Amino acid sequence: MTEDVRAAARRMYAAFNAHDHAATAEIFTADFYSHPLDTTGPESVTRSWQRFHETFPDARVVEDMVVEGDTAAVRTSVHGIPGRQPPTMLEIFRVRDGRIAELWGLSSLRRDS
Repeated sequence: MTEDVRAAARRMYAAFNAHDHAATAEIFTADFYSHPLDTTGPESVTRSWQRFHETFPDARVVEDMVVEGDTAAVRTSVHGIPGRQPPTMLEIFRVRDGRIAELWGLSSLRRDS
């Protein structure tokens, strides 16, 4: 199971870095829930990634990962954001049947409303 969890997280970061927004349908479960965004479904991830990449087209993430059971804890640095040190994120994923089902996260990236 550990390798399935690691593979799901790696697929997500590879898709984000490649701007492969359509891959969210294969990476996230249909009932995926994002605690930080209070959104559900892979489409919510697609919209979030699209907005992020429109604002920061050169953004890419580099990660460190710890996996236990059905959960991965990932620390990422977001590179390609002009004029600042790379922000960091801490994300925790729960994986079900090889797909990401739930996400918790914290970020040092300031979001303007």
